[in-house]
Amino acid sequence: MESLHSVNNIKMMEVIDVNMGAKLGFIKDIKIDCDNYKILSILIPVQKNSWFSKLDMLEIPWDKVVKIGVDVILVDSDSSFSDNM
Repeated sequence: MESLHSVNNIKMMEVIDVNMGAKLGFIKDIKIDCDNYKILSILIPVQKNSWFSKLDMLEIPWDKVVKIGVDVILVDSDSSFSDNM
């Protein structure tokens, strides 16, 4: 049976890389293809080590999401993700 999640519920889940076992953070935004009604990617803020740097975003393609659990989202980092914005 397929489970459904709201955007607010997904944004409260922590994203974890299954290959490194590392916590990547929480979802800040989601890219959606409105024409085809599909999620394209999730965006996670990445803090740089500087006081004056802007907040960069780590973009993870939706096809790299392995599993959405009760309180975590597991992603596969086999290929590198891109830093955006």
